[in-house]
Amino acid sequence: MVEFNVIIEKDEEGWYVASVPEIPGCYTQGRTIQQVLERIKEAMAVCLEADGKGIKPMKFIGIQRVEM
Repeated sequence: MVEFNVIIEKDEEGWYVASVPEIPGCYTQGRTIQQVLERIKEAMAVCLEADGKGIKPMKFIGIQRVEM
């Protein structure tokens, strides 16, 4: 079992958008957090199957919002 960091954000239309920084191009969206989590697992499986060689999870340190 391998764990990856998933970032979930909410867009201006109310959709939840999930992405996996360690897997380039791996992202999806959903109307609820539960739905987006189900969909990101599917997207991760597809991305890793297509081009998963050499992808290694990074250690999660934290997230910081920076205002500019």
